[in-house]
Amino acid sequence: MSVFMDLNLSSTTDRNRLQSVIQTAAHLGYSTVAVNHVFEPTGKKKQEIPKPTPVSELFDQLPTVQGRSRSIRVLNRLTILVSDSSHFRPGAAEYRCFDLLAVQPTTEKLFHAACMMFDVDIICITVTEKLPFFFKRAPVNGAVERGLVFEVCYVPAIRDSTMRRYSIANAVSLLESCKGKNVILSSGAEQPLELRGPYDIANLGLLFGLSEQDAKEAVSSTCRSALLHAGSTAENTTANTTITTAETRKTASGIVYTTKPSAGSSHLQGAELQPDEPTAAPEEDQPAAKRAKPE
Repeated sequence: MSVFMDLNLSSTTDRNRLQSVIQTAAHLGYSTVAVNHVFEPTGKKKQEIPKPTPVSELFDQLPTVQGRSRSIRVLNRLTILVSDSSHFRPGAAEYRCFDLLAVQPTTEKLFHAACMMFDVDIICITVTEKLPFFFKRAPVNGAVERGLVFEVCYVPAIRDSTMRRYSIANAVSLLESCKGKNVILSSGAEQPLELRGPYDIANLGLLFGLSEQDAKEAVSSTCRSALLHAGSTAENTTANTTITTAETRKTASGIVYTTKPSAGSSHLQGAELQPDEPTAAPEEDQPAAKRAKPE
């Protein structure tokens, strides 16, 4: 069974509305959602990046995903609208508060930089207006090789007929360059009524030019690839946990990661450590003269 994700639910100061959107997403069958905080720098002066709201302050108990006996997973995401190269600050401490980092470049030069150099997880494609540049295969292929994903939001396409034309035209232009790979479909929803079920979105992906398989992956496995950015993971074998590249932003570059073992995994508590007893070397590791049996 596929695990569906929507990595773009618009953040709002109205917590009741945000709670309603997340509850609707869980009811529609989304196992993971990301609350998107948009940051638009207006100049070269340093501006304060919005801080995400802790999930514990939104819900005492997270909603249960429809058809699954588990709670929905809520992540926090930051999207930076980049109109100047100074707007993206590599390694900024403020980025560590977010599980996912995305950029939305507004020029061809910045799009090339996002694909080839920026340490991000998602590159957003403008769908509300005509793009001032064309997608070239070299930077697109570079982004795919780096494990980045391209995001197309579908909500503008259902709000207005003009934005629908822009959404389809920009999405088709992107898909011609990336061949339908590494593309995710997200909502960008601000209201519960703007959300659609994952299978409806997969059908919408066909309108954008995705194949049936790629359209389904655009709301499931490709979204997971954004979380497993480039497939690079650091494992903590003691606690049997895995931390992904997107999640390592909260750690020391993914090099050091510690967890406390859960109560259920305390089978070693109280057990006394015994010194290792000497054991005989395997027969194949012993010298040939010792392995040979006397006749």
